Amino acid sequence: MRYLVYGLLLVGLFLQNTFAQVIKPISWESSILEENLEVGDTATLSFRAEIDDNWYLYSSDFDPDLGPIVTEFEFEEDKSYDLLDSLVAVDPSKGYDEIFEGDYTYFKGKGEFQQKIIIKEIPFLVKASNNYQVCSEINGKCITFDEEFTFGEKTKPAVGSTKAEEKEKTSTDKSETEGKKKLIDLQQKDSNSPYSLLGFMVVAFLAGLAALLTPCVFPMIPMTVTFFTGKAKTRSGAIRQAVIYGLSIIVIYVVAGTIIAVINGPEFANWLSTHWVPNVFFFLVFFIFALSFLGLFEINLPSSFVNKVDAKADKGGLGGVFFMAFTLVLVSFSCTGPIVGSILVESAGGMVIKPLLGMFAFSLAFAIPFTLFAIFPEWLNSLPKSGGWLNSVKVVLGFLELALGLKFLSIADQVYHWGILDRDIYLVLWIVIFAMLGLYLLGKLRLPGDSPIEKLSVGRLMLSLVTFSFVLYMIPGLFGAPLKALSGYLPPMSSHDFDLPTLIRENSGGSGAISAEDQLCEEPKYGDMLHFPHGIKGYFDYEQALACAKEQNKPIFVDFTGHGCVNCREMEARVWSDPKVLNRLKNDYVMLALYVDEKTELPESEWYTSEYDGKVKKSIGKQNADFQITRFNNNAQPYYVLLDTDGELLVEPIAYERSISKFVDFLDEGKEKFEAKNKP
Repeated sequence: MRYLVYGLLLVGLFLQNTFAQVIKPISWESSILEENLEVGDTATLSFRAEIDDNWYLYSSDFDPDLGPIVTEFEFEEDKSYDLLDSLVAVDPSKGYDEIFEGDYTYFKGKGEFQQKIIIKEIPFLVKASNNYQVCSEINGKCITFDEEFTFGEKTKPAVGSTKAEEKEKTSTDKSETEGKKKLIDLQQKDSNSPYSLLGFMVVAFLAGLAALLTPCVFPMIPMTVTFFTGKAKTRSGAIRQAVIYGLSIIVIYVVAGTIIAVINGPEFANWLSTHWVPNVFFFLVFFIFALSFLGLFEINLPSSFVNKVDAKADKGGLGGVFFMAFTLVLVSFSCTGPIVGSILVESAGGMVIKPLLGMFAFSLAFAIPFTLFAIFPEWLNSLPKSGGWLNSVKVVLGFLELALGLKFLSIADQVYHWGILDRDIYLVLWIVIFAMLGLYLLGKLRLPGDSPIEKLSVGRLMLSLVTFSFVLYMIPGLFGAPLKALSGYLPPMSSHDFDLPTLIRENSGGSGAISAEDQLCEEPKYGDMLHFPHGIKGYFDYEQALACAKEQNKPIFVDFTGHGCVNCREMEARVWSDPKVLNRLKNDYVMLALYVDEKTELPESEWYTSEYDGKVKKSIGKQNADFQITRFNNNAQPYYVLLDTDGELLVEPIAYERSISKFVDFLDEGKEKFEAKNKP
């Protein structure tokens, strides 16, 4: 249940992206402006565009390397005419794109391009085509189109003929359009929002509540309690500080998130949640806080800063409160990044208002509970003094900080394949940490600041029972037990050195079973560093999987995943492990896992510039993430797509889905659609 709300967010985005039926937002008309043309005359070819409301068309007169697709025209060579000068965009508007950092020109409502030619023969024939991009102001998504045009005269115009007759004789052809009712293909569709801005804010608000339950946000609660304990002498002072704290969280998220949306989009959120620099930094922050809670030292800000904060005590200590809010946002963003990224993907075309409102709603939900916890320390201080009980609370929280901080180091370790914190090592550390916590609760360990325990309270006894039960639960994991309750927090099973279930499965030699090698057409690229769970065999390269699907005549199961994706590991442990699901994945599909955070750089010959953001994609992860965004208009993980042997969608993709029956139905529907398409 802890990710139910996150699931609602993904469902909302999924509905937005999957069921959107949109019209073609532009139509073209072409004509020749001059009449009664003779050999040697100059003619002006006019291309006029009618653009729907809330859409705009990029013009032709700006740097084509900037990023957006410039409107370009091509003319077939013909002996009956010559081009004169270059194409002219008639009075376009000008703007500055902060994403691509450059000036561009565009049309709204109506647009016109003109090309002059010199007539060399009568009759003459001009065939032209264009390629262009139109973008939505509502959601920032862009779509590319192309058109064809024909101009020509069969006979020389008669003197005195009417303008209407001459237009008919010059065969002014409108470009072929699919009409206002055409549906955009699912792989190239625009995602007009099916819900209002208010609805979008509600979804973002629910996402903020869900973010509180992630492993790098929840441990920040004790930091908040510790920071505000004793900071205010009165209830009004505590409330004032708490409100400032909550507002600081909102301001930081809205400002930082909007800047990221406009400048970098969801790619930066992915960097922050997967790159080794922020993750190792966050691990060190948790480790230092844990040592402080355990009593090794007290965390003190520089004296000069403390003096300034103290000087502002009567005003609420804004510096210290803002610093604590900033720390919360910075550390928690590693886990909230994928959720925030789903909001920021709305800004792909440079939108500001919608991601700003989304970030406000997200941070509001995020700030409210922390604001209440900021008020809570006064209530703690008002309780009767009971010796070192408050220090015991800090020590317990210190153990938790120490354990949960390992998650950040684990993410960096998985992404960069360091091999220093495999699943078994991770489990050993957790078993030792929580065993020591249990001993501490029983009074067998004493740390600085603790009072002697003369009698063991019932509360400490019950907590120790829970702690030791948790330790016993983890021990089978050392031998390969899946530990489904911890699947989102632990490294993947593929990093486990002694995986007993896998050893039994590989050496069982059951008759009639399909061997792992028979499931593959060739050795998977990157198979030495990327793996599937539960003995599944598959590929990590799209082209390789597509070739195998054609050879075996099977559909493709595409898993957009990541090393640092908590929900991906949980889906693999809770849903994929079910025999009904696992059997279908192994036998009915060619499996393809595309890691969006894999840092391995590809050879320069495989680099390309993305049509989505104009940036060169050099690594496996960046290319996979770009493929997911440009092809399926989604950047959240996990994301599951079923394709046929031509790479076409079979059914609507799904995201985080804990229901095994629904996941089985999804797989069965894809197989049925594939078999129906391939009937002789």
